[in-house]
Amino acid sequence: MNQRKLDHEVKTLQVQAAQFAKQTGQWIGMVENFNQALKEIGDVENWARSIEMDMRTIATALEYVYKGQLQSAPS
Repeated sequence: MNQRKLDHEVKTLQVQAAQFAKQTGQWIGMVENFNQALKEIGDVENWARSIEMDMRTIATALEYVYKGQLQSAPS
């Protein structure tokens, strides 16, 4: 009788362990996807920062050229 109870408990634990392993795998997948999404957000943020710096450089250069043209233009 005790052996049957033990066998039943072993089977139950095996099923629960398999379910836990499956769930853990799903959690790991979700965390990996989340980490990838965070990396992509960081990449976009860095790209936007780079574009912003380029645009400021261009705007400064255009402003410099425009002011130079105003100063050299005959009045």
